[in-house]
Amino acid sequence: MASFRDDSKNSTRGSKKKETAISRRSLLKGAGAAAGAVIGSGAIKGFPTIWAQEIKDIELRHVGVSYSVVKAIGDQAAKDLGFKVTMQNLDTSAAINRFITQPNSVDIADLEGWQAKLATKRGVIQGIDISKIKEFDNILPIFTKGEIDGEVVSRQGISPYEAMYIEKPDSTELHEGVTDWATFLPQVYNADSIGYRPDLVGYEVTEWKHLIDPKFKGKAAILDVPAIGIMDAALCFESAGLITYGNKGNMTKEEIDFTVNKLIELKKEGHFRATWTTFDQSVQLMAAGEVVIQSMWSPAVAAVRVKGIPCTYAPVNKKNGKEGYRGWCNGMGLMKHLEGKKLDAAYEYLNWYYSGWQGAFVGRYGYYSPVPSTAKPFMTQAEWDFWYDGKPAPDTINDPYGVPMEKPGTVRDGGSFLERVKNISCWNTLMDEAAYMNKRWNDFKVA
Repeated sequence: MASFRDDSKNSTRGSKKKETAISRRSLLKGAGAAAGAVIGSGAIKGFPTIWAQEIKDIELRHVGVSYSVVKAIGDQAAKDLGFKVTMQNLDTSAAINRFITQPNSVDIADLEGWQAKLATKRGVIQGIDISKIKEFDNILPIFTKGEIDGEVVSRQGISPYEAMYIEKPDSTELHEGVTDWATFLPQVYNADSIGYRPDLVGYEVTEWKHLIDPKFKGKAAILDVPAIGIMDAALCFESAGLITYGNKGNMTKEEIDFTVNKLIELKKEGHFRATWTTFDQSVQLMAAGEVVIQSMWSPAVAAVRVKGIPCTYAPVNKKNGKEGYRGWCNGMGLMKHLEGKKLDAAYEYLNWYYSGWQGAFVGRYGYYSPVPSTAKPFMTQAEWDFWYDGKPAPDTINDPYGVPMEKPGTVRDGGSFLERVKNISCWNTLMDEAAYMNKRWNDFKVA
């Protein structure tokens, strides 16, 4: 996994300021090296303890979607940091609406790349000073170079690299490449595809077009989050050879019309048993056998398997310019109103996320850490081999709460970290024609 420690330290910062920032981070790392090994273990109370008494009454409100903003993570952060962390879950649309219309009711905004772009444009978040982020230089080059293992990461949709930087702390436009200021810090990401019931489907699914195969009429489902669902549909239609998109993540009106019209056609034919909007809905549909194939999230597939029901995540590797995973990344943004000790506490919270405990926790869901080098010490060798290296599990693999999930000898669907991430073909996005796309998606819902 040497490629994780790629020389992602290059940036567009001025040389003098860059040297100062790196020197500061080096000192911070040196002072905290021993402490970092036990953060999250409960051995350290306060992070740092020198000003714990001053912040004990502080509360940070972290708001976002349920698969990213997790109560167990907030509880552990509060235990280690010495101040209160409140996690509040909203669906994707409600979250971005809250950030924009009620910005003072949120401290830490959980943002995808497209949400970071929108929040930046609306001026509701402040730039994150990357010189205050201790592990910044160890963040993977997906985020600092827009590449991984020497290969450029897809630019279809909005990649994290494209949404992560601004030129000044109050800039309202994104900046290409690393600067002194970030819109958000990535904290969890993955590559999404299709979940299916191998016992009911009867063959290995490796292409998106299988989701719209007439064989599964009345037994298929698709995600009902417009900006994401339409990309899953586009992957299906391109896989089936029905259309070639210029950019699945930024469709023209004509491409949107083609995609939605095909979805309406499939719906009227009774192809879709349901559409789903939440993690629990997708798990229930699959576990009950109401659907046998659907666009799905990795932890939802794992949740079905925990119930003792076979469920597989399709390895939709890129080939001939088609297929590939739909990538996504959630990160943490600082709301504009944060200042003083509360802003200091927010920076400690951001740094805690990169200290390892959270990275290991989400790793047991099948998600990835932007700084796997700190997550690895908090994972067993069996967990690392299974989730990151794509090797057969040497021991039983448990979920984040200790529930057995995979038997010894099982190999992760899709393989290793590099195999999966290098096969991302597009990223969750905010299209230029978003308003028109949402209008047409509603046509699909009411058809």
